[in-house]
Amino acid sequence: MNRLEIKENWSKIKNKLKKKYGKLTDDDLQLNEGNEREIVIRLQRKLEKNRREIVEELREMKKL
Repeated sequence: MNRLEIKENWSKIKNKLKKKYGKLTDDDLQLNEGNEREIVIRLQRKLEKNRREIVEELREMKKL
């Protein structure tokens, strides 16, 4: 997977995800330094979506 490079916009993306998916917690959305893959895996499990869907959604939220 190409790097999502979401770190610099993570605060904004995190707020959008929490608004869209009320079941996400701060722990679910904790982005550890340089580990975007981990957040994708956590979101896959919590939202029951595949990796491609999660990556596309994160990239789309990054654009807004």
